[in-house]
Amino acid sequence: MKRVGLLLALAACGDSGPAEQAGPSGPPTVHVVNYPLKYFAERIGGEEVRVVFPEIEGDPAFWKPDGDAIAAIQGADLILLNGAGYAGWVRHASLPETRCVLTSEAFAKDFIKIEGAGTHAHGPAGVHAHGGIAFTTWLDPTQAIAQADAIRAALLRRWPGGGFEGRFAALRADLLDLARRLQAVVPRGPGVASHPVYQYLARRYGMSLRSVHWEPDEAPGADGWAELKAILKEHPARWMLWEGEPLAETARRLEELGVKSVVFDPCGKTPGVGDFLTVMHQNVAVLAAAD
Repeated sequence: MKRVGLLLALAACGDSGPAEQAGPSGPPTVHVVNYPLKYFAERIGGEEVRVVFPEIEGDPAFWKPDGDAIAAIQGADLILLNGAGYAGWVRHASLPETRCVLTSEAFAKDFIKIEGAGTHAHGPAGVHAHGGIAFTTWLDPTQAIAQADAIRAALLRRWPGGGFEGRFAALRADLLDLARRLQAVVPRGPGVASHPVYQYLARRYGMSLRSVHWEPDEAPGADGWAELKAILKEHPARWMLWEGEPLAETARRLEELGVKSVVFDPCGKTPGVGDFLTVMHQNVAVLAAAD
């Protein structure tokens, strides 16, 4: 099970030979499956590559591309995969193996297995599960650096002589700074996550975290409140991490239970304002006030 994310991703890749070199129409195309990889690839690749991340409604982790979208991905010069079970469609699509890069391969042995997670439905993604392997790997900055390094290596193998090394060094410095900032502010007391997506963040920084399955834009039902109250009896959390701003009524009821709402955006999709580091620095700011 340790390498399940790697095996599932590679099993979906079929070798169709080397990619054609970019023609006069522009730089080579790099397709990515989530926004963190887009940010890393753009930082490292600069103007030497064109990074493509489709506009996706909802969580990219549960996106189901149609035939045209898959064909466009198959035609990319390089395809950057997250691994750890992220983007389940990869398991069923025939992707060119020689152009697939599993960016989390270096730490696949450290993937976190999720126990006892069921299915639930919300938003345009419909019914999905957070079972199997935790896939928000980039929330541990050291793993984010490893993923960025895999991108650097892939770009250099395919297009030697670019300015990739220097740009990677600058990105690595920014991610190390982010790691230090997070270390200084993560709350040490018990907490709850509104969704099971913060496992790697919690492991890296020793956070005491339990998870429920609540959505920011939906009111928890009676069962949801009952589950939380049962958790609080044995795990007296004083803060809850949210992927987005919760409903005012939900936040109010949490306050009555002594639980503060804290928005920590995983940034899996393109932010409306700023970029990956902008969002992460905002996360640092709100964590500083959480405990």
